[in-house]
Amino acid sequence: MSEWLPVVWFGVIGYGVLMYVLLDGFVLGLGILGPLARDEGQLDHMMDTAAPIWDGNETWLVLGGAGLMAAFPKAYALVLSALYLPVLMMLIALVFRGVAFEFRFKATRAKGAWGIAFIAGSILAAFAQGVILGTLVQGLPLEAGRYQGGVWAWLAPFPLATGVAVVCGYALLGAGWLVLKTAGPLHDQARRWARPLVLAVLAGMAMVSLWLPFINSQVMARWFDSGNFLWLAPVPLLAAVVGWRLWSSTSSGSDGRPFLHALALFVLGFVGLVLGMWPYLVPPDLTLWQAASPPSSQGFVLVGLVVLLPLVLGYTAWSYRVFRGKVEAGSHYH
Repeated sequence: MSEWLPVVWFGVIGYGVLMYVLLDGFVLGLGILGPLARDEGQLDHMMDTAAPIWDGNETWLVLGGAGLMAAFPKAYALVLSALYLPVLMMLIALVFRGVAFEFRFKATRAKGAWGIAFIAGSILAAFAQGVILGTLVQGLPLEAGRYQGGVWAWLAPFPLATGVAVVCGYALLGAGWLVLKTAGPLHDQARRWARPLVLAVLAGMAMVSLWLPFINSQVMARWFDSGNFLWLAPVPLLAAVVGWRLWSSTSSGSDGRPFLHALALFVLGFVGLVLGMWPYLVPPDLTLWQAASPPSSQGFVLVGLVVLLPLVLGYTAWSYRVFRGKVEAGSHYH
């Protein structure tokens, strides 16, 4: 049990993080694209497309964080020690984004200010998530299982560049969502926004891949040691194919393809990251089994997860089904 329970929890946490990135990523993308809206009415229309479902997406972030704390307390402590400031920045930004989402629709004189809060909160949250990712991929300075870096160790070129790449990626998801959910001028604008964003995201993925050898990343070592690249190669090849299909779909074709292809690109990027990090939960030294809580604790929490996870999946699927279809301008759910 002590061998396979950490693997199960690694899969659960990874799934929760991926679901959060895919589902809340496009909502953050709407805020990132907010400055491109022609006027307040168009920003209203953009926000209306996600108004019925955005708050349920936060459940997956809670699942990932709570699962990490319960199943891998050592990793949880290390991540918070090293990344306290970007994690706090992300949470504050998400609070501003969420409050602005609700208050903006009720405000009159302060509507513009809440719009700025929605945009700024979305950009800052996305950037902070990218910084957290970049810092973990780069690897934390550990000694005897303790963090040895400073409070500003995340303020380095690679994590900052990763933060910018994640902002572009979420903006691409937001553009794909608008193509799927809107019609008319906003739909046409979203297609135009998506094309340069595809290039930016592909360039960001290439930049990260080319940068990794120069930071002695555990991820890069995993990909190329002992001929691993031969059996891992399908992932980047599929990513290249999906990127090309995504680029083609932004100019013509089904309204659902840009969003689905963007989701697929994120999934492939996540799979490549997991394959590169395995079996380290906190590179370069802390493995799943070293970070795991006692099997009794993991098993106890897993029982609750078995009950709750189907409910979360059911609610998520039901809400997206109920609010499927195009959203016309002025269609308010609040």
